[in-house]
Amino acid sequence: MGTKGDKMTDSSIISAEKLQRDLADLGNIHIRKMFGGYGVFEEGAMFALVDSKGGVFFKVDDTNVTQFEEADADKHGRMPYYRVPDVVFDDQKTLQEWAQSSMMASRKAK
Repeated sequence: MGTKGDKMTDSSIISAEKLQRDLADLGNIHIRKMFGGYGVFEEGAMFALVDSKGGVFFKVDDTNVTQFEEADADKHGRMPYYRVPDVVFDDQKTLQEWAQSSMMASRKAK
């Protein structure tokens, strides 16, 4: 989930575990180490990733990509994931809404 050769940092672990806690009300959220970071899953579908430095990215498709682009969110390489803007983390309801749209995108792609 990071750049090839990157080592997982404490920030990655902290971000992944916090995201798991913050989204627990939305379902069976679990994290798994992947490529120097973490994949974040709900019911077996990966809807988010945490890179090796702790950046959080949500999956996008045609239904939610505009929301991320309008927030000037950075895209994660060539993958269909965009960085979650810091302001989204300031409000639990907003974070959960953005996560739900990414969960729907990941279920459709599965």
